[in-house]
Parts: sequence; structure tokens; C-alpha cells
Amino acid sequence: MNSLNSNTSANASALYQDWQRLRAEQSGLRARDAAAKLGVSEGELTASRLGVDAQRLRPEWAALLPALGELGYIMALTRNEHCVHERKGYYRDVSVMANGQMGLVVSADIDLRLFLGGWASVFAVAEDTARGTQRSIQVFDRQGVAVHKVFLTEDSELAAWEPLVERYRAEQQSGELDLQSLAERKAARADADVDAAALRADWAELKDTHHFFAMLKRHDVARTQALRLAGREWAEPLATAELPTLLEGAASGEVPIMVFVGNQHCIQIHSGPVNNLRWMDTWFNVLDPEFNLHLKTTGVTELWRVRKPSSDGVITSWEAYDADGELVVQLFGARKPGIPERTDWRALAETAVALAL
Repeated sequence: MNSLNSNTSANASALYQDWQRLRAEQSGLRARDAAAKLGVSEGELTASRLGVDAQRLRPEWAALLPALGELGYIMALTRNEHCVHERKGYYRDVSVMANGQMGLVVSADIDLRLFLGGWASVFAVAEDTARGTQRSIQVFDRQGVAVHKVFLTEDSELAAWEPLVERYRAEQQSGELDLQSLAERKAARADADVDAAALRADWAELKDTHHFFAMLKRHDVARTQALRLAGREWAEPLATAELPTLLEGAASGEVPIMVFVGNQHCIQIHSGPVNNLRWMDTWFNVLDPEFNLHLKTTGVTELWRVRKPSSDGVITSWEAYDADGELVVQLFGARKPGIPERTDWRALAETAVALAL
């Protein structure tokens, strides 16, 4: 072992020991929170487990992602700073573009949009817990932030775990992540510098909700800035307290919805009903057998009702943002392309009274 690898191993070992001391003091502390307390990324904390209960895998996404289907019934987890989205199901219908930058999972239950250009490292973790061994595949970006995780369940194909891990195990079990600083965020343009009339005209001509992001780029506007400038025909601010109320209305009215939660490199979608809703302190939760959502309501500083024209008619969404203008969660009525928006969803989404400007 050369001196660089030796130093890396020593640092990882010291970090792991610090983590274990912290866990002893604060039982139940999640890895993400422990990393923050220790002043490292969650990726670095996970890398410190190599040789204990983790193995580094090769980041060969075009082969590894479809192989996750071999694990059977799993739980997929994607989160951002203020919201966690957990969906159980099967990793099927996986595709990765030839350039390796984008991927999709479009099974009936696991529905993902993958921006693979930002995916950097991946680990297989088998952690001993009070409820048995918890096995997971964990992906991190170039800043060491968790992008996406896949957990085995009691109904998974356990026999497929070790062969899969062995097949994709990295030859060098190095804890070196080569982390990069996050690029500085571009400052938003002043509202007065945006041609709001042209933005509204383009908005009115949208034919597909998927074209919205391209429109924002064309006009060089931030997302919340576009909502402010679009006019109340297309976007209206709502009280943030209305967000749990909407989910409660969807549950009581048996309105199937689509729940989008993502980060810079992965978006995860649930389509279907929500039923078991529960407050836990400031967290509002969906706790259904196949879908869990954990929303830190104090992280939501803006809530908007957004209407986008499309070839299927107007599509209505609710969009929640944090103090940095990052999207926390997005809600639609459940639908497929080519089908107009559900009338029960539209009625529910239009119930809340918009805030005065």
C-alpha cells in the first residue's frame, strides 16, 4: 500500500471511530445527520465503512442500474434537504442514454428520472441493526451528497445480493472520493431585466410540461422568478400551510396524485393514492404500505399553484420551494400523457385561496 492510500485508510478509520462514538452518544442518529455533526459529507462517512460493512462498487450505471431488478421487491429512496420520498416496488424498464448522461426507470411503481452526469460513487452497505441486517446500494455525487439509495426489503431476493455485489465490486476498495466544490450559484437577474411579456407569451404557447425547463433557460430566469412574473393566470402564491391540507384533501377525496421529489441528480415519482397521513412534530408524513413521504414543513418558504398549457389541456400543479428557491416537492393529479387532467384533482387544487400580491 502506498503512502497516499495508507493516509486515506487511516483518515477513514479515524472518521469511522469518531462516528461510532457519536452513535453511542446519540442512538438512532442517521448517517446524513452524523456526517453534518462531524463536518464531512455523507459520502465520506459511507466510505469510512469500507472493510467494516461496506464495499465500493464500480459506477457502471448502464449495467448496474438494470441489474438492480435482480433484487426483486425493493424500496427506492430519493431526497433533498427538506423532503424524503420512499417508494417500494421493482426496478424494471430501466434505460440509460448512449451518452451515459441520462437514465429512466419507468415501471408502474419505481418511477425515476436520472441525471447521471452528476453521479460519482456507489457503495453496497450491509449494516447490522436491531431488526437484522439492512442491505442497500447508495449513490453519491461529486460533493459526497446522497443522490439515490435502494434498500432491500423482507420480500427482496436476498440470494441475489451477494452475486450482484461481487459482480460490480471495485477492484480498488479506496475511500478516496475526489470530492469537488459545488459550482457557485449564478445570481438571478433583476425582475426588471426580464422581458416578462415575452415570458408570458412563451408560457401561453407551451404544448408539453416537459418543455417548461427549456423555456426558463431561454429566458434566463430562475424558477420562482418565472412564477412571480408569469401573471396570476399561470401562477399564484399560496400560504405554505395549505400544502398538508391539499394532501389531506387528496386522501379524504380518494384523489390519486403524482408526488415528485428530487435533487440535482435524481427525481423520484409516486403515482397513486395517499391514505395514512400523520404529523410528527414539524414533519408531515405519508405512511402508506408502498409509499412514504416525509416533508419538513419548516423548510418550505414558498408555495405556488402553477398552471401550464399543454396539448392535453391545462395541467395544474402545486410547487413548494425552500429559502434558496430550490424545489422541495411538486404535486400533480395522476395522469398519463395524452389524457386530460383529472377534474377531481383540478377542483381540489383550485380550492385554496391565493395570497394577495
